[in-house]
Amino acid sequence: MSQQYRSRPLGSDVALSEAYDTALLDLDGVVYAGGHAIVHAVESLGSAREGGMHLAYVTNNALRTPDAVAEHLTELGVPAEATDVITSAQAVARLMADQLPSGARVLVVGGEGLRVALRERGLVPVESADDDPVAVVQGFGGPDLPWGRFAEAAYAISRGAVWFASNTDLTIPGARGIAPGNGAAVEVVRIATGAEPQVAGKPLPPMHRETVLRTGAKRPLVVGDRLDTDIEGAFNGGVDSLLVLTGVTDAAQLIAAEPRYRPTYVDRDLRGLLTGQPEVSEDGDGFRCGGWTAGVRGEALALDGEGDAIDGLRALCAAAWTHAGEGACGLDARKAVARLDL
Repeated sequence: MSQQYRSRPLGSDVALSEAYDTALLDLDGVVYAGGHAIVHAVESLGSAREGGMHLAYVTNNALRTPDAVAEHLTELGVPAEATDVITSAQAVARLMADQLPSGARVLVVGGEGLRVALRERGLVPVESADDDPVAVVQGFGGPDLPWGRFAEAAYAISRGAVWFASNTDLTIPGARGIAPGNGAAVEVVRIATGAEPQVAGKPLPPMHRETVLRTGAKRPLVVGDRLDTDIEGAFNGGVDSLLVLTGVTDAAQLIAAEPRYRPTYVDRDLRGLLTGQPEVSEDGDGFRCGGWTAGVRGEALALDGEGDAIDGLRALCAAAWTHAGEGACGLDARKAVARLDL
């Protein structure tokens, strides 16, 4: 960013799929939820691809292998190859291989995606603390991960094994709602051991490094649903981002965001890739976008007008972020957000 902090979502005269060469797409909450495609995702991605945009799928979920993810995407109607998928399992495996000797034994607490990624880096997955692992790696293992796996991790870490985690997302969106993510499982082991893991996934640099190495993107656009992984990861990597409201983040959280969580663009879903983005302009003491004007009245945000609800949200973000500056906005936004019915 050219300024110290982003004070409003940006506009774009051309479709985002034309302005950027590569979309770095999160999966859970963006492309699918609970295994099913999110509305408008398949058609939007198909149109972006046909227009020449490279699509790469970047996920903090370390459970499945890139082959499995690509197969699932293809079944949903989003053709993909394994090379189009970058996972936190791959990022953490590279991080570990940079520190551990080839052939080192690693206790795995997670799914097949971790095991495949470790083998690709010359590391040997093991299942027990009694197998003398030099390291422990923890990634999302799905709803059926046995509780005893956390005990094995704690035993190995207490004996001196170095601890790594693919990611620390506390939640993961699914078909039935929001469920505990790998970060919640990491907290179990942290409480038991008092140790701190080295983490690879979004928003940290190892994941950005893995993504750039594997995609070769020159003008990437990060597309995600989470402020604390996708958008912060883009901020840390110095690249632009699009937040879609199909997953974890809601309007109130976006309005209150401090600078590292503020996306470049905001849209309802992946159709936002195929359009330009409206400008948010100053209007007296407030900000206008489309048919809406937002501003600060006393200790609350106020919204007037009508039209596309997303335009109203963009205007509210401008008012809130400008008021907050380098901090998080603490103004009451409840009445203003309620007007949007998002």
